[in-house]
Amino acid sequence: LTTVDVNTGGFVGARSFDDTIFKTNLEAAGAIARQLRLRNLGGIIIVDFIDMTREDHQAAVLAEFRKQLARDRTRTTVSGFTQLGLVEMTRKRTRESLAHLLCEPCPTCEGRGQVKTARSVCYDILREVLREARQFDETREFRILASQTVIDLFLEEESQALAMLSDFIGKPVSMQVESLYHQEQYDIVLM
Repeated sequence: LTTVDVNTGGFVGARSFDDTIFKTNLEAAGAIARQLRLRNLGGIIIVDFIDMTREDHQAAVLAEFRKQLARDRTRTTVSGFTQLGLVEMTRKRTRESLAHLLCEPCPTCEGRGQVKTARSVCYDILREVLREARQFDETREFRILASQTVIDLFLEEESQALAMLSDFIGKPVSMQVESLYHQEQYDIVLM
């Protein structure tokens, strides 16, 4: 699913606000069709044009969008405006998109666009140590291998939680900084 959101960027023309919106949407129709071709985007595509009150403006923008998409050799299907003012369309995927060809997911966040906080990772580690302690009774010690930020948090703000866990499982828990680990990465070594 690809979504496109059109906005004026704060520009208001010399004429009425409706005319500015109409012109912006007309320009966007051409630009969107071009970008779909260039990036070879396929599947379901939702376009959120700026809301237009006049039906003739909606019809003109939709006609311009269809005209621009007609240049595309790839099969496209365009629905009209929905009740929410969105244009739904599909475009047949013929090959991998440009982003797929030129990019790869971030090794740190695995393409999510976010990483867990050091505190969240600390809590994940505490839960994992508890699970491992219940599963492996014969373990003498648990060693946490993690990034510097996570180990620092364990030594400072989360030191009491770590001590309580060690008392609860009846085994020592040691820590080791792994400088090559990113913030979400950790290992628990059973010793």
